[in-house]
Amino acid sequence: MSEKLQKVLARAGKGSRREIEKFIEANRVSVDGKVARLGDRVEPNQSIRLDGHTVKIEEPEERICRVLMYHKPEGELCTRKDPEGRPTVFDRLMRLDDDRWIAVGRLDVNTSGLLLFTNDGELANRLMHPKYEVEREYAVRVFGEVTTQTLKTLTTGVELEDGPAKFLKIKPHGGEGINKWFNVILTEGRNREVRRLWQSQDVEVSRLIRVRYGDLELGKRMPQGGWEELNLTEVNYLRKLVDLGRETETKLSVIPEKRKDKRAKISRIRKAVKKHKQRTPVKKRT
Repeated sequence: MSEKLQKVLARAGKGSRREIEKFIEANRVSVDGKVARLGDRVEPNQSIRLDGHTVKIEEPEERICRVLMYHKPEGELCTRKDPEGRPTVFDRLMRLDDDRWIAVGRLDVNTSGLLLFTNDGELANRLMHPKYEVEREYAVRVFGEVTTQTLKTLTTGVELEDGPAKFLKIKPHGGEGINKWFNVILTEGRNREVRRLWQSQDVEVSRLIRVRYGDLELGKRMPQGGWEELNLTEVNYLRKLVDLGRETETKLSVIPEKRKDKRAKISRIRKAVKKHKQRTPVKKRT
């Protein structure tokens, strides 16, 4: 049975569907020696190449779906490689044999917090798609006058350059003077949407941290630059959110962690973060 080309490549871990569509438009993909076009469908026995390299096509059940939770620091780019040599969110992640991590959405360079990665392109695509309305929660520090009317406007809806947008909820979290903290919730991940919503009310965001994705919360003890792999229950929670079937296998131990094991794991993560900082050269400014 034929399938859409971008779906097959996403399942093979070559990127999200949106990324792959860009690859196709840039004539980087071929099928049986012919340059592919958007909308092409492929059969299991056809030869697919990306940038001249043969892509190993897998049936859906062949891959074990894996997901990482990463605590992104400010200053890292959500790209695989940066021409200027700046740090990226992929630099610290463990490498996969014959596979690769796909970022679920993006956080801009000045935003920190929870970022998910998966080797399953279909899962990544659905988690990013606004159709599934997966909640994202951010802690945000703003600078400016915030009135009751401001909050009402932001939850009712404002018109941005790429269409209407709003927060589902806004929860005050203290602060002094015109520097205040709020937790905001929305169900889509448009570029810089949280910042642009506040800017529409003449309020500037001075700090932005993603603290929750769906029901998955960023652990308070997870250091910036640290990551951990989600267990089978957590992976299946994400898959159920976007109407994908359950996974039955995991690369992790299925034995429940004891408290001392959890403490030891956090200690290992902190050591790994420190080691990475020590071996990463500081780029000199010119």
